[in-house]
Amino acid sequence: MEERSLKILANDTTFFNKISNTLTKLLIPTKVGFNGMIINLKRNAVIKAFENYKAIHKDNSAKEESVRNRYEESYTLYLESIDKYIMDSVYKKVKNGNSTTFEQNALSNYYNVVHLKEKDYTEYKAKKQKFLLDLDYESVLSAGKEKIIKKFRNLYIEKSDELYKSILKNYSVKLADGIKEKNFNQIELYKNIFLTLDEYIKEILPLKLENDFKDFEKIKNDYDELDTFDIGKLDEKDFLEKNMILLGMSRTLFTHSLPLVAAEQCYQKLLRDARNLILSTKQENKKEEVYRALLKIIQNYNEKLLSTKVYWENQEEREVYKKFWKDYENAKSDDEREITVLKKELHDIKDNGPKAKQIRMYYKHKLVEFGAMKQFKNTCRTIENIKYTKK
Repeated sequence: MEERSLKILANDTTFFNKISNTLTKLLIPTKVGFNGMIINLKRNAVIKAFENYKAIHKDNSAKEESVRNRYEESYTLYLESIDKYIMDSVYKKVKNGNSTTFEQNALSNYYNVVHLKEKDYTEYKAKKQKFLLDLDYESVLSAGKEKIIKKFRNLYIEKSDELYKSILKNYSVKLADGIKEKNFNQIELYKNIFLTLDEYIKEILPLKLENDFKDFEKIKNDYDELDTFDIGKLDEKDFLEKNMILLGMSRTLFTHSLPLVAAEQCYQKLLRDARNLILSTKQENKKEEVYRALLKIIQNYNEKLLSTKVYWENQEEREVYKKFWKDYENAKSDDEREITVLKKELHDIKDNGPKAKQIRMYYKHKLVEFGAMKQFKNTCRTIENIKYTKK
C-alpha cells in the first residue's frame, strides 16, 4: 500500500478498456458504499469505547486498563478502515481520472505522509494517524449530523492533542540531538516546529475553547494578538513576531512536549534571525521596525521562558540574568529598559564573526544616542625626528 506510485495514468480509449473502466467505476467502494458503511461502524465503535474509557478513567475504576485497551484496539481498527478506503477507492478514482479535487489533494497529502516512513518513523506514525483522523473529521462535518459531530469531536480533540504533542516531542528530541552533535543545519526543523504550533492553534485550540479550555486565560492576550497576523501578507519582521507569540503560547500548551531546553533554542533562533534582519535591511525606517521587533522578542523571551528557568548549567549566566532582569524591572522609563537590553545584548553576543561585529557596532551607536556610551574620535599625528624600527 505504501509503495504504490502516485503517478496518474491516462485512460486508454479502446472498446475493451472502456468496458473495464466502466466496471471498475461500478465496483469502486464509495463513501456511501461498503467501505463507507464499515467506516461508520468502526467510528461508532471507537466513539463508544472512548466514552466508556473516559467514564471509567474519571471514576478511577479497577477496570480502567482493560477498558483503555479495548478503546485503543477499536481506535486502531477505525484508522485501518479509513486507510483501506483511501487505497481501495480514492486511489482508483484518481488513477481512472474521475476523482474530485478534494480526493486528488487527499491522496497527494497521503503520499507526502507515507514518504516520511523511511526518513523518520516516529513522525510518520503520528502524522499518518493525524491525516486519517482529519480526513474522517471533514467527512463527518460534511454529513452535517449534529449528534454524531458532537460525540466525535470530543474524540477528535483528545486524539489530535496527543498527536500534536507527539510530533513536537519528536522535534524537540531531534533538536537536542542536533545541538549535541554540533549540527547547526536545523532550519527545516525550526520551521516545522513553528508550523506545527501555528496549525494546532488554528485547528485544534478553537475546538478546545468550545469545551471550556481552563488554561485559556493564560494565553488569551497572545491568542487575540495572533489574529492580527492572519490579515494581509506577512513580511520577515511579521513572521518573527508571529513565531515569538507562538513560542510564548507553547509554554502553556506544550510545556512537556516542547520543553524549556527546546523552546530556548527556538527563542535564540528568533534572536539570531532578528539581528541578521537588522543588518540586511537597508531602509532606515524598516531597520528601526525590525529593531523594535527584536526588543519585543527579548522581552518575551525573558518573561515567558528565562523567568521560569530553574536549572542553569552555568551559574555565572544565572547571576548575569538575575541582575539584568532586576535592572529591567526597576527601570523607570522605556529608554532605561532599552539601554538595559542593549547592554545585555552586548554581553550575550560572544561570536567574533563579521556579522557579530556589525550588530555590536549597531548597538553601540544606539547607546551613544541615549548618552549611555561615549564615542571618542579617532585621531593621529606624526611625531617628527623619531626613528622607527620595524620588527
